[in-house]
Amino acid sequence: MSVHPEVLWAQRSSASVEEKNVVYLTINLPNIDQSSLKFELTSTGINFEADAGNPGTPAKRYAFSLDFYSEIVPDLSTKRLSDRSYFIILRKKEKNAEYWPRLTKEKVRNAFIKTDFSKWVDEDEQDSVSTALDDNDFGGMGGMGGMPGGPGGMPGGLGGLGGLGGDMDFEKMMSQMGGLGGGGDDAGPSGAGAGDPAGGDADDESDADSDDGPPPLEEVESTK
Repeated sequence: MSVHPEVLWAQRSSASVEEKNVVYLTINLPNIDQSSLKFELTSTGINFEADAGNPGTPAKRYAFSLDFYSEIVPDLSTKRLSDRSYFIILRKKEKNAEYWPRLTKEKVRNAFIKTDFSKWVDEDEQDSVSTALDDNDFGGMGGMGGMPGGPGGMPGGLGGLGGLGGDMDFEKMMSQMGGLGGGGDDAGPSGAGAGDPAGGDADDESDADSDDGPPPLEEVESTK
């Protein structure tokens, strides 16, 4: 039985420059067995099938197919296999200043298809960003996702916000934040008493002191 791999995507658009009308598609699957790879790209969709797995473990069969939101030009599209992913640059057939509203033809939710935030730019900001990708990008930057290679719930794993998640020591980060106190279930934003291991005794004592009223006035010896 095959498994659907994680698919990351981003895009660029232009009403006048054909080369800028592209979709960046990353099949986020490390260690693909090239001998098992079956890949078909048509003007309307993609079919992918391959075995992949970490060294020393049995390989799994991965497969998926989808129809694109709009037509692409297969002959002008490029692809590259790396040890981290299968990366494809799809050339859109129509020049259009507007982005595709989604990758797929049908408006259905697919948990395995995710925005590639390492390559995504907003439609109105793309003129300030080059469409050219360096070798690392073209090799397939891992990404967010739920996300292998990036933190799950963030837009990105954060996919590629430079590898968030892989090198980050969250324990160290939390310890440096000190006052957050580990955040027990009922502790509130500052933890159990923020710096007071007893969880609130210091506050109780200060409250008790404040109930004693103001200190007595000193007696002033009257002048004769």
